[in-house]
Amino acid sequence: MLAYILRRLALSALILLGVSFITFVLLYVLPADPVRQIAGRSATPETVASIRRQLGLDQPFVVQYGHYLWNLLQGDLGRSYLQKTEVAALITSRLPATLLLMLAAITCELVIGLTLGVIAALYRGRALDNVLMLSSFVTVSAPQFVVALLLLYVFAVKLGWFPIGGYGTFAHLVLPALTLGILGSGWYARIMRSSMLDVLRADFIRTARAKGLGRGRIILGHAIPNAILPVIAMIGIDIGIFMSGIVVVESVFGWPGIGQLAWQAIQRVDIPIIMGVTLVSAFAIVIGNLLADLISPLIDPRIKLR
Repeated sequence: MLAYILRRLALSALILLGVSFITFVLLYVLPADPVRQIAGRSATPETVASIRRQLGLDQPFVVQYGHYLWNLLQGDLGRSYLQKTEVAALITSRLPATLLLMLAAITCELVIGLTLGVIAALYRGRALDNVLMLSSFVTVSAPQFVVALLLLYVFAVKLGWFPIGGYGTFAHLVLPALTLGILGSGWYARIMRSSMLDVLRADFIRTARAKGLGRGRIILGHAIPNAILPVIAMIGIDIGIFMSGIVVVESVFGWPGIGQLAWQAIQRVDIPIIMGVTLVSAFAIVIGNLLADLISPLIDPRIKLR
């Protein structure tokens, strides 16, 4: 187990290195000039050149990237060009909101998606199965802003059950989490249905039926624990997606997460923040996948990590 974890961590370090390099290259060749954003349109060429020199943007790409990597190894994500604040501090200040929304959204996805997937599998080929699968297709295809605005209009404007936006209470969390839960539940429903159908045809399920076990005990005690393994892998990916922030949902509901920070940085070409959010998101994805792999043997002892 320890050797496996060490290998995965080494591979994760290489992945993060590759992500940092690709992102740095893309930002380096970006037509937009961050110095112009800082100096303003009326700045003189001398002022622009001075700012570029102060930020080290007048140096060759290799020098800039090497300097960034050296600081990164020391835990320094850089300093925001426009906010004049350490990127690590900016990201850390947004983490509580992002983590809260991530946990609530994943919970909604699982509750909705797994329930619909199990029901669809149990009623395979019937009208209910077709309706649920059609609904899952609609949810994964629906634009985020449409679902968000629809929920806002119905539950916040018309019914007044929840606030229109903001952050700080459970009521503020419900609608953004439900929006993401509805949008992501379709994937979980389809995967859970497919996995459940495979498990229900397995020999150990037929053996359990032959022993006289009840339908509920077979489904809850045997089928679902074995069918849920592919879902765990998806959760690992979702962790990274939510850690990077859902820009549209956060913008609609005024949620102060990392996604909103990244969107503001993109608009202003604040390269250190863009790099920082990208690396944090990549780190969350590799760690989420690692945790998913480590949890899988606990659910199914037949899985061996080597």
